[in-house]
Amino acid sequence: MSDGVNFAILSRNGTSVRLVILDVDEERQLAEFDLDPRVNRTGDHWHIHVKDLPPSFRYGWRVDGPSHNGHRYNPEIILIDPASTALSDGTVWGGNHAYFRGAFSGARGSHRRSLFYRRSFDWREDAPRRIPLGDSIIYELHVRGFTAHPSSGVAKPGTFAGLAEKVPYLRELGVTAVELLPVHEFDEDDCVFTDPGTGEHLRNFWGYNSIAFAAPKAAYAASAAGHGQVCEFREMVRTFHQNGIEVFLDVVFNHTGEGDERGRTYSFRGLDNELYYLLGPDGQYLNFSGCGNTVNCNHPVVRDMILTCLRFWVADMHVDGLRFDLASVFGRDRYGNVLVEPPIVEMIAEDGLLRDTKLIAEPWDAAGLYQVGYFPFGQRWSEWNGRYRDDVRRFWRGDLGMAGDLATRLCGSADLYESSGRSPLHSVNFVTCHDGFTLWDLVSYNTKHNEANGEHNRDGLDSNWSWNCGVEGPTHDAEVLRLRKRQAKNLMATLLLSQGVPMLLAGDEFLRTQRGNNNAWCQDNELSWLDWRLRAEHADFRRFTRMLIALRRRHPALRRRTFFRGAGPSGEFEPDIVWHGVEPFEPDFSPGSRTVAFSLDGSQTGREPDRDFYVACNAWIEPVAFRIPPSPSGRRWRRAVDTALSSPLDIVGLDEGPVIPANAPYHVKRHSLVVLIAEGAEVR
Repeated sequence: MSDGVNFAILSRNGTSVRLVILDVDEERQLAEFDLDPRVNRTGDHWHIHVKDLPPSFRYGWRVDGPSHNGHRYNPEIILIDPASTALSDGTVWGGNHAYFRGAFSGARGSHRRSLFYRRSFDWREDAPRRIPLGDSIIYELHVRGFTAHPSSGVAKPGTFAGLAEKVPYLRELGVTAVELLPVHEFDEDDCVFTDPGTGEHLRNFWGYNSIAFAAPKAAYAASAAGHGQVCEFREMVRTFHQNGIEVFLDVVFNHTGEGDERGRTYSFRGLDNELYYLLGPDGQYLNFSGCGNTVNCNHPVVRDMILTCLRFWVADMHVDGLRFDLASVFGRDRYGNVLVEPPIVEMIAEDGLLRDTKLIAEPWDAAGLYQVGYFPFGQRWSEWNGRYRDDVRRFWRGDLGMAGDLATRLCGSADLYESSGRSPLHSVNFVTCHDGFTLWDLVSYNTKHNEANGEHNRDGLDSNWSWNCGVEGPTHDAEVLRLRKRQAKNLMATLLLSQGVPMLLAGDEFLRTQRGNNNAWCQDNELSWLDWRLRAEHADFRRFTRMLIALRRRHPALRRRTFFRGAGPSGEFEPDIVWHGVEPFEPDFSPGSRTVAFSLDGSQTGREPDRDFYVACNAWIEPVAFRIPPSPSGRRWRRAVDTALSSPLDIVGLDEGPVIPANAPYHVKRHSLVVLIAEGAEVR
């Protein structure tokens, strides 16, 4: 500190800039420096070297400039530095309530400040896990919601440290990566809605409203009062890595928490509004994100900022993967036109430091750009496969004409990815995610029930492809409950038997519910928090999920790196997959079919040899007798999974199930799925 600190900010159109230094913990200004553009400006960069500063402090910028052509300068507001790796004044979750209810007089500014805090951290021997994408099983969770419920049993609920306490549970479950909903700084109290039933002000629980792209959220740190959020995040990552689990981040660069012209100014709007955002001819925000503004992602300055943030999370915070929210926004130019080869997408794909980082795109935006199967520079990017979600849901709901679509999704969605030279690994398969119904709600509700969100049930998707199994919502009907659990098993089994990369939603393994709310972004309560008591109540389903994960991890036949070739165009190959119907070798993909059956030749996985598989799916309302084909290896079949059976018979360990004779009928119950696995080579 004896040499001082260099400060720098980029503002192309600003005409005057002042640096404000404040005490680290008290609302006391220590100094304010007026930057002389003749001395303290180089190009668009304003900079100053300051000596004799305390070891830690808060700081911000005041910027003035023109008031036309979309500019929104306001020197009364102290702005956050976009390069901040930590912010102050947000240590208590929900502690900003007063600032968002009119008590703050800062001209629609914020009380949040950039934090300069000296810290050191010993990573020890930590290094990226580099788990092959094809072997990955992703588990999407919310840092606060995962442990906030009193039943979580952790010492530090709702925090990075609390999440680290749950690593043994996740390791036992068998997932290989956690995907964290946004951990960038956001203000949870910026939600304007009220629960009409209770009158309670709602919160921005999910956090898709970033205000500082490189700063971990202080309120997610048990050590935040001592400014320990950066180190606590690192400790969490290190703990995951020590247990063989990767950490992915859901990153949100398509918009910011500043919203439209009615929103609060934190940083970008006050630094250079027309540079950082897409604006129309009238200076109003173009809204391709559905959140009030759209970041000008393909401007060279903004591209550099995004890359700098990503490199920080990977190099300094040891993150293993990045999932990009509404990534199709990256494909728009400054006027909102769609680009064939967006520069920012290529830069991320080709960046040398990110080369081993898993990249996952949510390949659509809120303005109708839908790029599932053809996200730009796709060789480097995997995609959330929304087609997979919809087709699997529709088949098991019993919709007509879905048998062929289910077969395509089970095989890794070659219709979407093969023609561009991509592989099944480019498809991140999911049936549920944070955005929509939970698995249990998917089989318990026909329609959304979002009244508690305060928008008269207008928010959230209407097309959920769900089925309540005969009764809407909670019921004591034992037959309905049995059918719901069977349907949940069918969906979970389909996900973990499909080629591609599976992603589970946290809590689905013990059938948590959001009571029919399919857009719980503003529900910071037991609706969104995981109720860990369900772990015991639905121990049978958790066992089913855990054993399915183990089955998938054990068998390379379910984790192919290439698409199936069948028998080849001229029948020149031994087929690696064979389709069946109720009779062997007679598939039925007609519009009226509600059944799909196939067998896999375990000797042709493209990797190490494996067992043969036979899978039969029956989405019809009556049992169907499938005549079982011989296994490709000629060995005996044993039943591994039957979702119509009760635990523990619904799934058993390798070679523990009964022998199922070839050429004999197997009665697959209504709405159920069966998996047979051939005995090993050592068994005759």
